[in-house]
Amino acid sequence: MELNRSRGIEPGRLKPAGKWSSVKKELVRNRYVYLMLVPVVAYYLIFSYGPMYGLLMAFQESYNPIKGILAGEWVGFDNFTMFFESYYFWRLIKNTLILSFYSIVFGFPAPILLALLLNEVRKKWFRGAVQTISYMPHFISVVVVVGMLKTFSSLDGGLFNVIRDFFDLQPIMFLAEKDMFRPMYILSNIWQGAGWASIIFLAALSGIDPQLYEASKIDGAGRWRQLLHITLPGIMPTIVIMLILRMGAVMNADFQKILLMQTAPTYETSDVISTFVYRSGILEGNYTYSTAIGLFNGVINFALLIIANAISRKLNSTSLW
Repeated sequence: MELNRSRGIEPGRLKPAGKWSSVKKELVRNRYVYLMLVPVVAYYLIFSYGPMYGLLMAFQESYNPIKGILAGEWVGFDNFTMFFESYYFWRLIKNTLILSFYSIVFGFPAPILLALLLNEVRKKWFRGAVQTISYMPHFISVVVVVGMLKTFSSLDGGLFNVIRDFFDLQPIMFLAEKDMFRPMYILSNIWQGAGWASIIFLAALSGIDPQLYEASKIDGAGRWRQLLHITLPGIMPTIVIMLILRMGAVMNADFQKILLMQTAPTYETSDVISTFVYRSGILEGNYTYSTAIGLFNGVINFALLIIANAISRKLNSTSLW
């Protein structure tokens, strides 16, 4: 205390350590961890946030690559109005929402069910074999998957038509039938992605305390009651988080796969916002109009994510933020 007085510092008025000094110490202490974040941050800055500058084209009449974005004539919300009043607007919205709805209803529970089934398998070799086989389709390119669908649905010896012939049904061109596009799209997505997506739920299942199962056995609970009262509540936060993230991508259908599967007769059920943006922007060169449609799509996704997160936080206190 006497030393502090001699330095002109009153008792109880010692200068706290600066905020930036503590931050500097944290960066030095965990420098290698933060160094690993640099490529990830750079990726999103360059490829996600940097291109957002191009959204200005949505409010312009035309875009000239030579003159640049700011040289275009500003027209406000005319491109959005044009899209809302176009013939394709409701068809694109309907097809996008229907595909997303089917993906959530049938595709979202599939990895959860697979994880629950694998969790009940007691033979490790069989469980490992099933996991390996179910993961493999994830590593197959979408182009190859669509090629397989075209081969299986061909009129000349295709697997699907062989099965139809077994039941005395006439062969059909599956990829040219508008009513067959959605089932083929949803089922192929489940086949390709359910195994890989189940990894998250298997990790959540491994975090459940085994003592809960032992206590339930002592109380006389069987497998079904353990599933209802221990397993499902244990992974429910993970399910809710994944569902919220999925709701934030409702308007984003699998563009690449839909584009490869599309044929002229199936446009009525297969044409979605992303494929329309591709045709308008890349094929027709209408950059400002397609940018406006893409911005509209992104805003709707962001709004759905906010709403889903707010509802989840209010109902069960589980949310992204």
